[in-house]
Amino acid sequence: MPEVTSTGANAAEPKKYRPNLKAPRTPANEEPAAERACDFRPVDTGYTKADAVAEANRCLDCKRPLCMEGCPVGVHIPEFIAKIRDENWAGALETIKRDNLLPSVCGRVCPQENQCEGKCILGKKGEPVAIGQLERMLGDMADEVGTAPVCKPKNGHKVAIVGSGPSGIACAGELAREGFDVTVFEAFFTGGGVLTYGIPEFRLPKDIVKREIDSLEKLGVHFEYNAVAGRLFTADELFEEEGFDALYLAVGAGLPRFLNVPGENLPGVYCANEYLTRVNLMKAYEFPTYDTPVRHGKNVVVFGGGNVAMDAARTALRLGAEKVTLAYRRTEAEMPARKAEIHHAKEEGVEILELVSPIEFTAGEDGFVNGIRLQQMELGEPDESGRRRPVVVEGVTHEIPCDVAITAIGTKANPFASPASGVEANKWGYIDTDEDGRTSNPRVWAGGDIVTGAATVILAMGAGKKAAHSIAKTILEA
Repeated sequence: MPEVTSTGANAAEPKKYRPNLKAPRTPANEEPAAERACDFRPVDTGYTKADAVAEANRCLDCKRPLCMEGCPVGVHIPEFIAKIRDENWAGALETIKRDNLLPSVCGRVCPQENQCEGKCILGKKGEPVAIGQLERMLGDMADEVGTAPVCKPKNGHKVAIVGSGPSGIACAGELAREGFDVTVFEAFFTGGGVLTYGIPEFRLPKDIVKREIDSLEKLGVHFEYNAVAGRLFTADELFEEEGFDALYLAVGAGLPRFLNVPGENLPGVYCANEYLTRVNLMKAYEFPTYDTPVRHGKNVVVFGGGNVAMDAARTALRLGAEKVTLAYRRTEAEMPARKAEIHHAKEEGVEILELVSPIEFTAGEDGFVNGIRLQQMELGEPDESGRRRPVVVEGVTHEIPCDVAITAIGTKANPFASPASGVEANKWGYIDTDEDGRTSNPRVWAGGDIVTGAATVILAMGAGKKAAHSIAKTILEA
């Protein structure tokens, strides 16, 4: 009997995809809280391939994918999810990397609940597709299935980038793929910016950051470390002596805000920037192997309600604190931190003290901080952010003990010496740009936190990508 083929009028139609609407969201593979809070191991070990396929089968494959509207870099989310369903891992990773060169990073630290997952139709009545977990899983498979992005032939033009944080490296990667020679100038001794000095190992392992930097070097991006723009060189020198055609400023906004209350300068009182930089970048948790000490408190109080405050509190636990209190002037419901970070912090033992604001740090006989006087607060009318404004409850104060205090109440523009003349900034020190990142100096672009103020990794990357396209268009069409 002749073999039956699938051609001709009676050929079987390809099976139409039908989402598994009854399946619950595939849970994350998290380490036990009591164990992970004792060291810097990753909290979440990520999806397996089977997990990823199961989760991909929940996707509705919408004709109008709202998830893409929530992605600041425009990743084609339904396309890579469809390839996961087919177990086309290389194709799925290639799809993501067309628009996002840092999937391992973004899958771990982006606030997906407010972006891609926040727009997912499934989330209207249930749990959205775990887009971040799928993205992270694919990024981590790069060594197994990844291929180097295709770059256009060299076009003879050079671009300088100041800062190797998310915005700078996103801009560098886009320009390298367009055939530009790109040099990134970084003030620190290693790359990654806030990815390296600000985000703890248990949320973003530093070997992941190094791998992403290495992948950019494979694209031809050159990194110069210990290079402080505005001090060692100026834009005019880069343009006139080194032959660069354009400059992108991505210097971040890492200057800490302070409480400005008595005792804030006592030993044992840290700003989160210093505390996390000592631990993450300078390996203080491995002292004396690394010669960077940090005070290991037994009773630690952290002020703030954002992701940085969560990182500081959870780091203190891992450094041996017996009690960590997160003190916030609003309630937990108003905290801007990711819900997952709040959940993980509480699961690990961080206690939340609501509706308090510090008014004085007190010292013990040894001169170190030993307590904090707190002002009781209550919630008033909403402010410009939409959250209810904290209001002082007159005459109601109390004291709590501590041997380490950490303030994580936000940052502002770095007071850097601009390497470029004619770059205008606003009264808060942030650089003014047009929608494409171009500054008042036509050869200089800027993006990320130095333009917007402190924001997310993915928003900074989106700014770098947009600026790269503007730089390329301006130079190549001149």
